[in-house]
Amino acid sequence: MAVKKFEHVGIQVKDIETSKAFYQNVVGLELLSEMIHTNGTMKLAFLGLDGQIIVELIEGYNPNLPTEGKVHHVAFTVEGIEQEKERLVSLGVPLVWEDITELPNGAKYLFFLGPDGEWIEFYEPER
Repeated sequence: MAVKKFEHVGIQVKDIETSKAFYQNVVGLELLSEMIHTNGTMKLAFLGLDGQIIVELIEGYNPNLPTEGKVHHVAFTVEGIEQEKERLVSLGVPLVWEDITELPNGAKYLFFLGPDGEWIEFYEPER
């Protein structure tokens, strides 16, 4: 058995409509598909870029999971992280901490919170 590629990250959400809007309007992903799970109760939404799924939003599984659970964060590559931070602040998106962190190799990142308190990272690779 060999891994072929990264598939997606599943995120438990309380309100799938709020989360879909956030991941589209703030993060910049496209809504690729959505459906009701075969159990008839859970709602699923798949978002990504260029037709490739990155995030699966799941409503109706377990709304009582801790904010920071088994998946610590979801990271997205960006350009111009300083401008992205300004955009997030202008939208009222809560930052996990105020500063952009720069790694020894020149890469930069910042964390912010999604609508269910999930940690999201914008990551700018070294130049």
